[in-house]
Amino acid sequence: MSHLNLSEVRLVVLGRAGAGKSSTVSTILGLEDGAALSQECMKYTGQVAGRQVTVVSSTDWFGSGCVPEDRRIQLSSLLALSSPGPHAFLLCVPLNQPADGETKALDVLEKVLGPALVQNHIIVMFTHIEELDQEEGLEDYLLIWRKDLAELVRRCGDRYHTLETWPGRAKPDEAVRELLDKVDQAVVASGADHFSCQLYQSIEEQIQKRQREIIGQRQADGLDSEDIEGVRLEAERSIEGIDLNLDGLFPSSDVQVSTGRSFLWGLWEKLTGWVWRLPKLVRREALLGALVGLFVGGPVGGAVGATVGSVATEVGRRKTQKSK
Repeated sequence: MSHLNLSEVRLVVLGRAGAGKSSTVSTILGLEDGAALSQECMKYTGQVAGRQVTVVSSTDWFGSGCVPEDRRIQLSSLLALSSPGPHAFLLCVPLNQPADGETKALDVLEKVLGPALVQNHIIVMFTHIEELDQEEGLEDYLLIWRKDLAELVRRCGDRYHTLETWPGRAKPDEAVRELLDKVDQAVVASGADHFSCQLYQSIEEQIQKRQREIIGQRQADGLDSEDIEGVRLEAERSIEGIDLNLDGLFPSSDVQVSTGRSFLWGLWEKLTGWVWRLPKLVRREALLGALVGLFVGGPVGGAVGATVGSVATEVGRRKTQKSK
């Protein structure tokens, strides 16, 4: 089978705080810009391009500030709400920030749900793409400037997309249809109706058992038991105690290094705030050099960063002169 058009699509939207999860959900379901979505793990459903699309929006469960018990609860809720298994996970990745958190998220998903998930069912959703010039392609930008993000995409089977648009690019509704086409292609390539694994199968069995209990209780109480969707959601929300093996994925040392990470993120924010005032072609090269100095560290990092930045800036200026 080379093509598929799913009548019902189940999606999970993942991402750190500020990665654009809300805007992604809103764009997919055609909600108003700036629609207030819950900060908790929630399920949203709508009609999109003639299909029923269900989107489960996740919390920032892989952030270093999330305590172990909250992380377990949030992951359990995510899995229960997306049972019997989504057709695709959409990992929101800001184009203008390092991707260390997203890399950790993939590590966790591989450990909990298996490597087939990352290889076959994750689509990297790039957000905050104002870094790109209008005439610049996303693929070229990744290969030339952000090899860390290119590696993230490669790990996810070379699947990526963006819903953010500007003049000359696809309109939001076209971008959503393209996304659904990519979901179809991923499902066809995986050879399965949707993603599933032993953990999801166990969760689905618990949900169906709880559904029967809820319906029986409602009938005994003389209440309406015909609201199938409502009963299903209540059953999903009641699932607790999912056995998630997170050992070693979030070591206690994360807490100790969080101060250092916060310091680096502070430098990152100041750095991006400065380079954003420069012309795009020049600021990118300046940012490249500064990043080398920031993350290599020490006198060597500073010297290398300065050299990389100055050389890349000169290349960018020559490129600009040639294009005139």
